[in-house]
Amino acid sequence: MNAYRVRPLSFPWTPFVYIAAILIAVGLDRLFPLELLDGWYLTFLAIGSVFLAVSVWLGFSGFRKLYKCGTAMLSSSAATRLVTSGPYRFTRNPVYLAYTLATLGAGMVTGNAWLIAAAIVTAGITHAWIIRREEKHLLARFGFEFEKYRRRTRAWI
Repeated sequence: MNAYRVRPLSFPWTPFVYIAAILIAVGLDRLFPLELLDGWYLTFLAIGSVFLAVSVWLGFSGFRKLYKCGTAMLSSSAATRLVTSGPYRFTRNPVYLAYTLATLGAGMVTGNAWLIAAAIVTAGITHAWIIRREEKHLLARFGFEFEKYRRRTRAWI
């Protein structure tokens, strides 16, 4: 099949994976609450707030850059352009990093240790299941140009 028509995924799974992880973490916290260290509450609150703020900026700027470049914003659509500017200069997956930082930040702000664990596990699932497929699509679609980008830019941070 033509690389221009191949889609990386048949469905935009990433938001649903993170939403499911968050719902599971909230449910687990109600059934089996895990207390974060009380003495560290203000530290967790400050760091979590920074993570939440960075995640909002990163998510919006990532989607905005994709939109401005006129390429697919959902992982179920074929990319029409390789975006390497804006937040994509620093990470190949700014939107997925934003989802992870938001989940991690929410866990720190609310004191829900399950959300912190969910952020880590979901980032691993996202990398293994979604990012690898997307990168195969981008390699087939953009070839050497994507390979150069992949070598100079980290997948996460």
